[in-house]
Amino acid sequence: MESTGTNTAPGPGADLDLDLVTVPARQGLEAVDIIRRSAGRSGPVGPVLHDGSGDTLGFLVPPGTADAWDLPGSACTQTNGRGMRFGDAVSPTAGATGWLLPPEAVGPVTDPEVLRAALGEAARLIEAADNCR
Repeated sequence: MESTGTNTAPGPGADLDLDLVTVPARQGLEAVDIIRRSAGRSGPVGPVLHDGSGDTLGFLVPPGTADAWDLPGSACTQTNGRGMRFGDAVSPTAGATGWLLPPEAVGPVTDPEVLRAALGEAARLIEAADNCR
């Protein structure tokens, strides 16, 4: 899988005009691990948000991804920069929505093709693990 590697996270205080892929937390955490293990071949994982309840993770992806996103079990929405700013993000407190992987720690946004492949692999791993019980 080839990564475009052209999309980077804006600097501190910059408005975000990115899309957000949300997935169940279990699948998202598996996908983060998969991407990190294969980062040399496919590109790095970008900033990842988690919700306060711990039910979902959100991967920041390049703008326009939502136009063609159709992966079952996930959703991709356009943020259009609505209220999201990198410089305003702080480490989350218990029960709060915040960064699992903050922009300053990971850099570029996640390549949507890399994310799609990792989410597919994560779903297969979870299904296999659940079937072993």
